[in-house]
Amino acid sequence: MKQFYSFIKKEFLHIFRDKRTMLILLGIPVVQIILFGFAITTEIKNTQVAVFDPSKDAITQRIKERIEASDYFTIAEELTDFESINDVFKDGKIGLVLVFSEAFADNLLHTGDAAIQLIADGTEPNQASTLTNYAMGILSSFQHELMQQNQGAFLIVPEIKMLYNPQLKSAYSFVPGVMGMVLILICAMMTSIAIVREKEMGTMEVLLSSPVKPIYIILAKAVPYFTLSIINLASILLLSVFVLDVPVAGNLIWLILLSFLFIFLALSIGLLISTIVESQLAAMLASGMVMMLPIILLSGMIFPIDSMHRILQWISAIIPARWYINAVRKLMIQGVEVQFVAKEFLILSGMTLFLIVASLKKFKTRLN
Repeated sequence: MKQFYSFIKKEFLHIFRDKRTMLILLGIPVVQIILFGFAITTEIKNTQVAVFDPSKDAITQRIKERIEASDYFTIAEELTDFESINDVFKDGKIGLVLVFSEAFADNLLHTGDAAIQLIADGTEPNQASTLTNYAMGILSSFQHELMQQNQGAFLIVPEIKMLYNPQLKSAYSFVPGVMGMVLILICAMMTSIAIVREKEMGTMEVLLSSPVKPIYIILAKAVPYFTLSIINLASILLLSVFVLDVPVAGNLIWLILLSFLFIFLALSIGLLISTIVESQLAAMLASGMVMMLPIILLSGMIFPIDSMHRILQWISAIIPARWYINAVRKLMIQGVEVQFVAKEFLILSGMTLFLIVASLKKFKTRLN
């Protein structure tokens, strides 16, 4: 029995001495429970709302105050022109627009009937449905309160309109997310594994001793995966358009250029990972497991970023897939002009440049 206890003690010591194993065993559960606890929520809070109110009467003011008082909405903008509704959605900041009818209070008090339009961004159908349901619940509560106060029958008729995706097809939402996840995982994982494999086998030193410059060795490793990523991109786009009926509403050339930029960024991540880890297993874990969870939870692929804790929103800002998915939704689904995705282009370009410089510098330092 003493020998058995000795073996148990030996195994515990092996685990405790391996810092990476301890990090996986004790660190990942903590990270997962925090991410799932704060990122995954069925509620959507603090959604920015724009209002077009041509009547500006007492009742519309009360409705706006009721909307503002809820935890779900924040009135961010008062529109003066009905034609500007499309523009506020293209900026990507507004999730819902309330449009009151002319002479709203007069129609409601004299005829007992008034109309209000709820316009949501249908590129994320689940979120759009949830937002309109929240707004309809607030309007229904206000209508009931008004009927009790005035002892009469009043009917506020909400008309729901889903921009860009009137059928609320789920494919409109997950296609951009799948594009972002597939491209970054394939490029980063396969590039890092390919380079680490050379280091593990001891052939990297042989390659570096050849007349070929190190930069060309890295490019030679990256080009095949860049080509395969282009094939994957074409496959996703073709399947989306011809099988899932998801149109490319915007400029296809800008969408392809954006995707090329994102592929370069993903290859740079793979190169950086290869300079940090020493084994193929570690490279696979770093580029696969460690990257996949933040992409799914914090990129806006499934869960709205505005509903997350403020700290997680800051963390999501450094996840490249967030900006790529957001830009793809604008270009592919909304069909916006390129100036509306200039911010995403600049952020992804800056990230790519930083990762390329850092990874190449780190690579040369480690292999000299």
